[in-house]
Amino acid sequence: MRRVFLSLLLFAVVASQAAVAAPTADGAPGTNVEMPFLIAPMSQDGRLLGYSYISSKLVASSQSAAIAIRDKLAFIQDAFVRDVNARPIGQSNDPRTVDRVLLNSRLVADAGRIVGAEKVVNMVFVDIKFAPLHPGDTTLDMVPPSDRAPDLPQKATPTLPLPANGTAATAAAGSPAATSNPPAGSNH
Repeated sequence: MRRVFLSLLLFAVVASQAAVAAPTADGAPGTNVEMPFLIAPMSQDGRLLGYSYISSKLVASSQSAAIAIRDKLAFIQDAFVRDVNARPIGQSNDPRTVDRVLLNSRLVADAGRIVGAEKVVNMVFVDIKFAPLHPGDTTLDMVPPSDRAPDLPQKATPTLPLPANGTAATAAAGSPAATSNPPAGSNH
């Protein structure tokens, strides 16, 4: 019984060490540098379709490289903004969808130029959301019927009372009160 317990304990320790030592898809612990949101215009044939909001992380080659990336974060972000505004990042067959492979290679190259290519390993896109420039005229389809506000009753359009001897137009134009001077003592 004691051997079984020690074997299980040894196995658990070895498995946990392997899990800590093995780099994840994002990178080894301490090598991921979260980047500020990147807003990229999405266009087709020179016409703006909307914007992609990109949340990402840079993967550094080591923890000391991650520190160097953090030190130059503002310069890297500036290069990213300039890059996505200079050339399209959409897929050729669907300009509203970001070409992740293309964008990854361009942004890794931009960061590498600033901090050194040996310090930047990869770019991981956490989330990419596309927001169309003109989503539509109505939002009814976006709100379930149970959550919609009730329709308001139509209000009657207010009308001016008519004088006893004519219409509103003749009353305003031909009435002596409409053409007379303001009452004495007024500021007009």
